[in-house]
Amino acid sequence: MPSRLADLIRKARRLAAERDKLIDGLATEWTRALRGQGLSAADLDELWAGLVEEAVRRGGQAGDGKWTAQAWRHETQEVIARVRKKVETALDER
Repeated sequence: MPSRLADLIRKARRLAAERDKLIDGLATEWTRALRGQGLSAADLDELWAGLVEEAVRRGGQAGDGKWTAQAWRHETQEVIARVRKKVETALDER
């Protein structure tokens, strides 16, 4: 049993690292796309809210039964919040 637990921990760390890389990549792409656009804080609020809703909608359509709607929404909100923080920090730096 201990080796199974160690395997699960390694898998969880690997998946978390992959997720972090994907978030960093998305943040980089969004930063490039938004830089110089002159968007207001309200515009950005609407953008992020729209992205969450679109991701939740698409996730619900692709539902393979592994996630509840509530879990999918929570995960989506968490990921978009992390991307948003990175993007807005990068945009504020210039």
